[in-house]
Amino acid sequence: MPSKDEMNTLSQILNKFSAKGYDHEFRWTPEGFAFNDKTYQPEDLTIVKTYRFEGESNPSDMSILYLIKANDSLIGYSLDAYGVYSNHDDEEGYDNFIRQIPLKDNEEQLLFEL
Repeated sequence: MPSKDEMNTLSQILNKFSAKGYDHEFRWTPEGFAFNDKTYQPEDLTIVKTYRFEGESNPSDMSILYLIKANDSLIGYSLDAYGVYSNHDDEEGYDNFIRQIPLKDNEEQLLFEL
């Protein structure tokens, strides 16, 4: 376990998610976030928490992990590498979609699209 001054790694956070049953990955599709056979729209979801990871020596370690709760009580995550290492076929669609998901206890949203 990291000390108070150490950063958590992506794998440590994903392991904690798994232990709590939050290991459902919301996958980006042009229709919205999908898990199994269900597709969710931004109004069906809430971002509970975000985690940003930045590698000290490797820019490919730059990623954001979103802990997301659906209105049907499913809790899972979406992982996004950012910068030139982003891995979504439709990056503008993903970015615009994630900006529309309300943040827990924060109703303010970005009012622009890419």
